[in-house]
Amino acid sequence: MKIMIDIKHPAHVHFFKNFIRIMKEEGNEVLVTAREKEMTIYLLDKYNIKYTKISSIGNSKLELLKELFVRNYRFYKIAKKFKPDILFGLMGITIAPVGRLLRVPSLVFYDTENARLTNKIAYFFCNKFITPRCYKKKLGNKNIRYDGYHELAYLHPDYFTPNPEILKKAGLKLGERFTIMRFVSWGASHDIGHSGIPFEEKLKAVNEFSKYGKVFITSEKQLPEELEKFRLKLPPEDIHHLIYYATLLYGESSTMSSEAAVLGTYSIYIDDEGRGYTDEEELKYGLVFNSKTSLIEKGVEILKNKNSKEEAQEKRKKLIEDMIDVTSFMQYVATYFTQKEGLLESIFGDE
Repeated sequence: MKIMIDIKHPAHVHFFKNFIRIMKEEGNEVLVTAREKEMTIYLLDKYNIKYTKISSIGNSKLELLKELFVRNYRFYKIAKKFKPDILFGLMGITIAPVGRLLRVPSLVFYDTENARLTNKIAYFFCNKFITPRCYKKKLGNKNIRYDGYHELAYLHPDYFTPNPEILKKAGLKLGERFTIMRFVSWGASHDIGHSGIPFEEKLKAVNEFSKYGKVFITSEKQLPEELEKFRLKLPPEDIHHLIYYATLLYGESSTMSSEAAVLGTYSIYIDDEGRGYTDEEELKYGLVFNSKTSLIEKGVEILKNKNSKEEAQEKRKKLIEDMIDVTSFMQYVATYFTQKEGLLESIFGDE
């Protein structure tokens, strides 16, 4: 099988890394295209994933639009030469149109409801739009839903084992209470119109949480001088180990909030609209607290509770029991959509 995967964001590297490794071990040929955004290229190199860089993120709406056209053209040229049997990607705004042009099945995995324009484009052109069952939008017959979250593709216990040695790198001891705060750049297409937590609230949260243990900040952009001294100084590939041992994760990243949930760490997610998966992780498992405001008091409540970590770990067990191995699911759909007799005819008809 010849598989082509498009990666646009650091989280996409984590999502696909086990799938890429397993499919290669089974003798399949995998070609990865990449976009330079934050730590994407760094992580691909770190995990020894070979790739072709085809674009870099723009800093304005016009630059993002220009990048889209350049990226899709380059992806088309590479795909036409590689002749893949199937295309995989998150978001899908590149693989779906190119797949339609080349008559190659495109499978788009996505979980972000408020990326409205990109979702419409991807859904129109793709063959299947694959979402967690908790995805809030109603979609048509192209939609496949599964019991899981993206983060279980790499943080499921079958693939992830926490390493307590990472705590030493951060100057921590096993069992020590601490908080991780996550601030994003607000530069993605679905971030337009959103601005995140005000600086005054960030500073207040740091001051309050510091009363109950160390505070580490991970940020996609430069921090004000008052917060810079809290910046986490660990390699990006170590962050999930630190999240596992943290008492609280607080911030603006839905992905990292969900990562905390599946690792058994309470998280507070601040956003205007929320996500289907963080809503479910709150309502069904009580591991995420979604809010449009800073919700500092809830963070203090969690940090004050000496049993909060044990309680969160128990809730995590139920979550893992309910959900599937997302990487194994990807293997299944890859095989199904490339080997099912007559599939191409059923997808593309006689056009």
